[in-house]
Amino acid sequence: MTSYVPVLLLFAAAAVLTGGMYVATTYLGPKAPNAVKPLPFECGNVVADGTNRLRPSVKFYLTALLFVVFDIEAVMLYPWAVVFRSLGWPGFVTMSSFIALLAIVLIYVWRKGALEWEA
Repeated sequence: MTSYVPVLLLFAAAAVLTGGMYVATTYLGPKAPNAVKPLPFECGNVVADGTNRLRPSVKFYLTALLFVVFDIEAVMLYPWAVVFRSLGWPGFVTMSSFIALLAIVLIYVWRKGALEWEA
């Protein structure tokens, strides 16, 4: 139980700090209501231009998904590099197959044109 005391103290300090900031901004912050404040604010325009129902391109989501996949690849390489010598040949073969698979996926995605971005 004594090992949890620092964590509980950190949570308590965070709660006190958060509550204190909320109380300070609620009661001490300036309040000047006017007719413009409740209006929607989009990119500097008081009145919105166009609709808010614009659909982003699928290319955006595909690029984001590819970024996550290859980012996870980089994250997986760090622990492997740390214990590289202790894993021996089985670890080397396993990681080589992992990297080869990701290289094949990258080549496939590249040939499909998923990495090309039109403005």
